[in-house]
Amino acid sequence: MAMLKKKTKAAEKKAERKDRGAAKEKEQSREAHKGKVSAKEEHKATSHEGHAHLKKEAPGKESHEAKAEKKAVVADIAVSKMSQKELEAAMADLDVLKFPLVTEKAVNMIEAENKLTFVVAKDADKPRIKKAVENLYKVKVRAVNIIRDMKSRKRAIVSLDRKFKAADVATKLGVI
Repeated sequence: MAMLKKKTKAAEKKAERKDRGAAKEKEQSREAHKGKVSAKEEHKATSHEGHAHLKKEAPGKESHEAKAEKKAVVADIAVSKMSQKELEAAMADLDVLKFPLVTEKAVNMIEAENKLTFVVAKDADKPRIKKAVENLYKVKVRAVNIIRDMKSRKRAIVSLDRKFKAADVATKLGVI
């Protein structure tokens, strides 16, 4: 009899958790209908945080982070009321830098060595990467190193001048 009560209590707790999850999902869908974010996108954003291995992307396609970064930079550019030439230059810089790389090693470099890591376009070279980082993030770049990784991506490790902190730029980008 005692064993039966334990099983029913466990079943009740499980049902209660399921009900809470359904209520939370319902609330998210209500917010989505208000014009904020769809529940599906919010679920993706919250359920895969910290799981870099789940964020595989096909070659030539941009990740959600890259698209979000571009939108944020474009919005900042639009707000500052730049001239047409300046706007085109900023867009060209965004074509060079695809997205910041967020790995354990990259975060350690941000904190310890004042370096940022970006995945860049295949045709990008060191001077173009340096110019793009300086223009987009308003920092002084000391050096740029380029690596081809095993996923056939081109990565740029950008060392910032001592006057600027990589952690500040990473915070703006949402890396840290």
